Amino acid sequence: MPLIAKLAERLKRHPKRVVFPEGTDPRILQAARKFATRGLGIPILLGDRAKIKSNAEQLNISLEHIRIIEPRRSSEWDGFVTKFQGLRRFKNMNDKEAADYLSNTNYFATLMLASGQADAIVSGATSNASSALRPLLQIIPRHANVSNISSLNIFDLEDPETGKDRELFLADCAVIPDPTSEQLCDIAITTAALSYHLTNSKPRVALLSYSSKSQSSKNPTVAKMKAATELARQKAKELGIPMEIDGELQVDAALDPIVAASKNIEGTVAGRANVLIFPDLHAANIASKLVHILTHARSYGPILTGLTKPAAEISRGATASDIFGTAVMVASQAIDHRLLYPTDSDELNEDVTKID
Repeated sequence: MPLIAKLAERLKRHPKRVVFPEGTDPRILQAARKFATRGLGIPILLGDRAKIKSNAEQLNISLEHIRIIEPRRSSEWDGFVTKFQGLRRFKNMNDKEAADYLSNTNYFATLMLASGQADAIVSGATSNASSALRPLLQIIPRHANVSNISSLNIFDLEDPETGKDRELFLADCAVIPDPTSEQLCDIAITTAALSYHLTNSKPRVALLSYSSKSQSSKNPTVAKMKAATELARQKAKELGIPMEIDGELQVDAALDPIVAASKNIEGTVAGRANVLIFPDLHAANIASKLVHILTHARSYGPILTGLTKPAAEISRGATASDIFGTAVMVASQAIDHRLLYPTDSDELNEDVTKID
């Protein structure tokens, strides 16, 4: 069964509230309808109520069990202005300045998430990445053990040889342009933690490069990936996070056991990786879009990692199906792992919840 189907079944038992700042967008309306119809929780659409209703009517979409909030007309407005001014970054703002910020639905939605009035957020459908990211970075705290915010894309695939379902987690596809070895360490740790949370399987993490276990290369990017691998191993051990990690590896040696064997690459990750960490944003973003376009695989994200609340900053090119799947992923992230997999024997260290 594909990951998205498994998570949707579990989400029915633990429904969540997902807020969409761009509530008038037709793709958001379609994704929200599917989320509500399947009983996965309550979608919350922000925006002009009349426009949302008009767009829904044109698409023949029922708004039953979907909550609509027009921020300035919300009963929460005055309280939100006060809460916003209480945030350390915005504490010197007057009422008008705070109101101007909160008139931006990205800020209003993020404050809903921060104050517990939503369990997860999916933004970015109609705004550029910086506009969607900025409120999240300014308002939502980071995990105590993480210094950097990053992102990942999830691919829900079918193995062409066995027909079995498999997942790939690719990072960082949207946030850090040229990560240092320390930042790559955080990316590997947070991506692996989310992989475990969603799949309940020990992550096999490959830090990628154009070479595999090179002994002679003096290229700084290769050195960066080697250093990041060691840092991630050490940090995973310190935090008690269950994961297998190896690097630097070429992508074919990471994914194909035959290629790994031909290159004398051994270990638990070689040929079996399900978490791929790229050396920079160029490589990750290009690889992610290539996989999506050429394979037509189910793709979800980018999902942000390192924040204390589940959030996704999707591409403006995302389809309604992509948005629905991403909503399922972040909503499932909001479920405690022990509730998400209540009948499974949890042999892995529960300390992974430190950065779930």
